[in-house]
Amino acid sequence: MKLQRFILLLLLSTFFACSSDEYSLPPENPQSEAMYFPPISGNDWQTKSVASLGWNNSKVQDLLDYLELKHSKSFMILQNGKIVMENYFDGHLSTSPWYWASAGKTLTSAVTGIAAQEGYINVNNKVSTYIGTGWTSEPLAKENLITCKNLLTMTSGLDD
Repeated sequence: MKLQRFILLLLLSTFFACSSDEYSLPPENPQSEAMYFPPISGNDWQTKSVASLGWNNSKVQDLLDYLELKHSKSFMILQNGKIVMENYFDGHLSTSPWYWASAGKTLTSAVTGIAAQEGYINVNNKVSTYIGTGWTSEPLAKENLITCKNLLTMTSGLDD
């Protein structure tokens, strides 16, 4: 249910942020921007403005009001790795712990799908191809049977 709300909020934010009567199209041949990766340590993350993306800046407050109305704790939009929006509600902070349960599975599967689409991994390969051996308590012969696809489908790949 929370995943459905998250997806709905993401879609709504797209509609609120872009209005056809005020939206200007990007240049015909935009220079592609390299993906930005923040430093491993520290808190110096690059940002972009809503205006720099040609989004309807006057609708941002409507989006934030809606998120607060729906009792959101935080909301973030990244574009090519740079922060476009980062907002916290009801006393929640970037450092506040928050139990997000199965949302981690959604994030993991999305990132894995992107990595597979980009050719970085093959979900049919064994997991140890990517993270090395010894990551389970199973003997190596059994560990080598477990593929990335098994993890994504929450099956062990083992026939016990």
